[in-house]
Amino acid sequence: MKLLFVHQNMPGQYREILSWLAARGEHDLAFLTQRRDVQLRGVKTITYRTHHKADKNSYGLSKDWETAAGAGLGAAMALRELHRSEGYMPDIIIGHTGWGELLFMKEIFPDVPVIGFFEYFYRTAGGLVGFDPENPPNDQAGFFAKARNTVPYASIESVDLGHVPTAWQRDRFPASFHDRMYLCHDGIRTDRLLPDPAASIGLGRLEQPLTRDDEVVTYIARNMERARGFHIMMRALPRILDARPKARVLMIGGNETSYGAESKHPGGLRGEMEEELGNSVDWSRVHFLGKVPYDDLCRIIRLSRCHIYLTMPFVLSWSLLEAMSMQATVVAADVAPVREAVTHGETGMLVDFFNPQALADQVVDVLARPGDYAHLGPAARDHVVETYDFLNRCLPEHIARINSLVPAAKQIKM
Repeated sequence: MKLLFVHQNMPGQYREILSWLAARGEHDLAFLTQRRDVQLRGVKTITYRTHHKADKNSYGLSKDWETAAGAGLGAAMALRELHRSEGYMPDIIIGHTGWGELLFMKEIFPDVPVIGFFEYFYRTAGGLVGFDPENPPNDQAGFFAKARNTVPYASIESVDLGHVPTAWQRDRFPASFHDRMYLCHDGIRTDRLLPDPAASIGLGRLEQPLTRDDEVVTYIARNMERARGFHIMMRALPRILDARPKARVLMIGGNETSYGAESKHPGGLRGEMEEELGNSVDWSRVHFLGKVPYDDLCRIIRLSRCHIYLTMPFVLSWSLLEAMSMQATVVAADVAPVREAVTHGETGMLVDFFNPQALADQVVDVLARPGDYAHLGPAARDHVVETYDFLNRCLPEHIARINSLVPAAKQIKM
């Protein structure tokens, strides 16, 4: 079978299924993307340029649609040219709907089935908008949320089947979407993400590597931003470091903003928080590591005494489930998408997102009494293996959904 995956930031949600398919070597795999710096073994990369992007002066209510339509047209034109020059025609197209790349696929290949990944539906309650009292929405927020949803509304009519990874994300979408989408996580490689009592990692300014014997607190996000609770994490530092004089805090993530408003501080949110906290923090025990290679990230999680995961109500990060798979003792924000994965006192500890003192107190207790929390890591791993495991739980569902849309002779065999 010829499978075409589509995501502007290859491989996106398709890392694991692509790797599995490529390792089998039984199918023709291609990936349509804007990235020109990624190559995956066994996968043909097809690049496209967006046809148009809205500029900063574009009308706000139509800006997202304008940019999405430009990406969709660019993707479609790249495939049309490939079809004309090489006769390329996939048997199925699987891609992310969020940036508009799938909008015009049926104009090029009307008879080819399309599975679209639906990540987020904007509302003015229950999600990012209106959650943070430090950044209240203006009286036009509802208009902008509705305007941004033109992309998923158009996309659900452009695909044969939708895919959504969590129940919380599904329930953000209108009920009319639900019977047109299947619910299944992308999948976590729990067979690879195992605990390692011997894990260690060296940091430049330390003479000795850090190990499980050290009091290491970890915080991980794609970017250190409000949506992922970075400001709350920073405000918890004085109490954590004062109470635990041997603790070290390892922060992993970029200094950009993926979601929501950017900090006006010239040093970004990190600079803003460092200025706010001043000398109340022993900065010599706080390590900002930036974005690290995946293998290093896993080593850091494996030696963590307490792993902190903070988020406003938004898309659940892979890093949380990966940390749970490696038996990390997790302290996380008590918000709906996290509660879907973490049960308080059983697979992790939940704290009020807006209470840095409560966060600090919980982290200090985990560091002071690790034996009392030793059951959390193994239980967390058991839950992830049962619910999110790629090979045994998620992969069979994804393959079944793909096979349901193609002729029997071309179906993927498990």
